[in-house]
Amino acid sequence: MTPSLKGILCMCLGVLFLALGDAVSKWLGAVHSPLQIIFFRTLVSLPLIALLAYFSGGLRKLRTKRPGVHLLRGLIYTATMVCFVWGLTLLPLAEATAIAFVAPLFVTLLSVPLLGERIDPPVLVASLVGFVGVLIVVRPGGDAFQLGAMIVLAAAVFYALMMVTARRYGANEHLWAMVFYMTIVPLVITAISLPWVWQTPQPWHWLGFVVSGVLGVGATAFITLAFRHAPAAIAAPFDYTAMLWAVLLGWWFWGELPDLWVWVGSALIMLSGLAIAYHDRRTTLKRRPTA
Repeated sequence: MTPSLKGILCMCLGVLFLALGDAVSKWLGAVHSPLQIIFFRTLVSLPLIALLAYFSGGLRKLRTKRPGVHLLRGLIYTATMVCFVWGLTLLPLAEATAIAFVAPLFVTLLSVPLLGERIDPPVLVASLVGFVGVLIVVRPGGDAFQLGAMIVLAAAVFYALMMVTARRYGANEHLWAMVFYMTIVPLVITAISLPWVWQTPQPWHWLGFVVSGVLGVGATAFITLAFRHAPAAIAAPFDYTAMLWAVLLGWWFWGELPDLWVWVGSALIMLSGLAIAYHDRRTTLKRRPTA
């Protein structure tokens, strides 16, 4: 099996784990607060992350000289998780997934003021097309729908900020250190909030909390492996297989079927993302020194 094919398979598995984790969180969200869901998810994830770090070079990989950066990223990650899990309880799974696809576009736009990067005209046009797709998905509707859409959009903005900070500081920190400390912050914050939001879980809910945490770590591990085996321009487009899983899971568990406009908007968002990935690949090839 070629490295690129391994990367594609790892990306598809990682995205499947993400979609399953979202479905579990949506199911739990019918009874439990997003804060309680996030608490158990991070409680399960943290020791698994430490274990992966141990087998990836030892716990010394968790050492850091930038605690302030990790605190900031942890706060952003907390906001991302709260908004997205909350949005899942208000929106059909496929629509929430489609809106979340706009996050890479926010990364592109935020990289200009925060990282000093320049956006080429084709990337700007592709980003605008992607935002048109979001507007089609988030078209005027009921109050609950609009609230859910705005909350998921906020999650996409926070996620983009998290990715921008990763690009800014990731070169000086080990991957698992960034993931480990990013997970500690929401664990502590949600633990403090538990007395106000606690609902005693049913037996099946306990299993759901554990599965959600395991799926989250599994997704991170497989997506990380995907980018190790294959170039980003090859692996990243398979992130959009999440839409397929979201539609299938939403239909299977909740009888949700996206309408035509959700498909149209999703297609525009995906096309814009693929266009940006293709442009980045061509730019990288042009900038690569000759032998």
